[in-house]
Amino acid sequence: MSEQRLNYMKLAPEGIAAMRALEHYLNSATGLEASLLELVRLRASLRNGCEYCIGKHTYELKKTHHEPEGRVDSVAEWRGSSAYTQRERAALAWTEAVTDVQGGHVSDAVYAEARAHFEEKELVDLTLAIASINAWNRLGIAFRAEWKEPGAASGEERSAGRSPIGDDGGKVAVDEEAG
Repeated sequence: MSEQRLNYMKLAPEGIAAMRALEHYLNSATGLEASLLELVRLRASLRNGCEYCIGKHTYELKKTHHEPEGRVDSVAEWRGSSAYTQRERAALAWTEAVTDVQGGHVSDAVYAEARAHFEEKELVDLTLAIASINAWNRLGIAFRAEWKEPGAASGEERSAGRSPIGDDGGKVAVDEEAG
């Protein structure tokens, strides 16, 4: 991977703060399961090819949420795996449909399956999570953000457990400056 093009955290701190505020809401006020949110984030990141976010959300699932390797590793091929609940499967299908909208609207069948497992507000919150990770993916891809597992790199950001680009899932104060 090429070197990161620019530090968008420092160049647009107000915009990043707004994105972090949304992440904070998603992680703390929606009632959606933390592991479900991370599965969705990983699935969208895999669809979009964002190496930074793939690394980050794989790490989060394994280290923070203690998800088994098999569940994490099979997110890319979740349809062929029995590792996911019906609710998770509906969320992963919804994630793909909302992420890949270039072909048109989300199908009625995918919507019906999602509604069978999520209340209306939950589905809005889930869709906000998908929209958010898609935005983070686009920043990471456009500016070539590079993931390094915490402890794998030197520097103040790693020792403090912070990401150099600040996609912390809303876990730190909104006004904290990264990098």
